[in-house]
Amino acid sequence: MIRIVFFDVDGTLLSETDRSLSPATADSIRELIRKGIRVVLVTGRPYSLCEEFSNLGIDIIISANGALIKIGNEVIHKSVLSRQTVQEFSEFAELNDHSISYFTESFAINGLRATDIRVLDALRETLGVTDSPLKMDSLEQEVVCICLYADEPETEKFQSRFPSLRFVRFHPYVSNVLEENEVSKSLAAARVLDYLHLTREEAMAFGDGENDIDLLAYVGLGIAMGNGGERLKQIADYVTLCASEEGVTHALKKFKLI
Repeated sequence: MIRIVFFDVDGTLLSETDRSLSPATADSIRELIRKGIRVVLVTGRPYSLCEEFSNLGIDIIISANGALIKIGNEVIHKSVLSRQTVQEFSEFAELNDHSISYFTESFAINGLRATDIRVLDALRETLGVTDSPLKMDSLEQEVVCICLYADEPETEKFQSRFPSLRFVRFHPYVSNVLEENEVSKSLAAARVLDYLHLTREEAMAFGDGENDIDLLAYVGLGIAMGNGGERLKQIADYVTLCASEEGVTHALKKFKLI
């Protein structure tokens, strides 16, 4: 019996075409909650860009690919980058003229390449951000994740310089940069299940990206969106319609959760 459902955000709850939340998807989430099924956001987004979903009744948020987990106002897990790492990575990005963003409980950038069309497109496509984010005012804040805006060849120089860091690509021009090896959506889901005294067999998850593969493989029932990648679809228990075609509602009805 499914008692908890984990949802990726962009391309899953939100349409892959325009990043909108359809009324049908919103109603499906509310119906799950009314039935007593726990609903969890699990996303690469920073926490501050998840709060818009609170009006659906969602109070469990896994952000930054698992680096920050909050239930209501309570932080149940936080993986903070060391200040030395943040400082050195920032200096290397500036030296190489690369845009990076910082996930605290809010969201800021380093201000480099702020008008680069690749950066602007990536911000819009991954986070739905259309206005230029604020420039980071102090590197003394706790940073749970850095996003590097770079393609594969450009990223290689950062990987060579920082071999101990973990680079998780979730967009052709964006990678999450994490310090702790034990950060992933599946590990974050396990922490939430343990906190709520639920089992993985009681969990269902929806996703569309490479960073959802471990999550869908971990839970009892993994659902890949029709707009998802082929690797994800291969490990999923079921492939639903695209997000823009009400894929979430379709799968929830198929498995009789709503």
